[in-house]
Amino acid sequence: MIAPQRVLIVDDHPVVRRGLRAMLEGEPWVRDVVEAATVEEAVKEAVSQQVDVVAMDVALPDGDGIDATRRIIQLCPRVNVLMVTYYDDEDRVARALRAGARGYVLKDTEPDTVVDALRTVANGGVVLGPRIGPDVLAALQRAPATLRPPFDTLTPREREILAGLVRGDSNPKIARHLNLSEKTVRNQLSIVFTKLGVADRVQAALLARDAGIEP
Repeated sequence: MIAPQRVLIVDDHPVVRRGLRAMLEGEPWVRDVVEAATVEEAVKEAVSQQVDVVAMDVALPDGDGIDATRRIIQLCPRVNVLMVTYYDDEDRVARALRAGARGYVLKDTEPDTVVDALRTVANGGVVLGPRIGPDVLAALQRAPATLRPPFDTLTPREREILAGLVRGDSNPKIARHLNLSEKTVRNQLSIVFTKLGVADRVQAALLARDAGIEP
């Protein structure tokens, strides 16, 4: 049983938002529901409302729901996103998963199935709709860990600093190795922790090791 979740529905069609809201509000795992119609609204609501789960459309009036997903996860690494869209081409699916989405289903899917998919991603699972080729997920799983979420959000410098954590280096040692000041290393580590959704250097190092990242 998962803890009650706050869900954000992102879609520019009010009928779609209201229909999904009506179904979610009857779910015991849903605490409340927030709505957004644009990329900017989605990012703002995700952060200000501290949402747990997002149902994200791809085509939005002011941009791409995949880019919105990337921005939200960079700001709120613990958020789980499910793409709910009409587009089923493998390029968009792969882009969405690389951006950090936990699942991808089509809008013509049975409504109960969409709700089940949201529940699955809320619980940390991954969902691909029945018409989405399994080779997309397999290809992403074969990709190097540094290219998979959340590590794909790190800059090259942040990856070098993370490698230092995996080696067990102290901040002064990382600073000397990379020819940086200790203050810069501390600041960069704070950014790394936020992007990875961890609290400290130990959790960051363990997460990287579990993902198979070598120092």
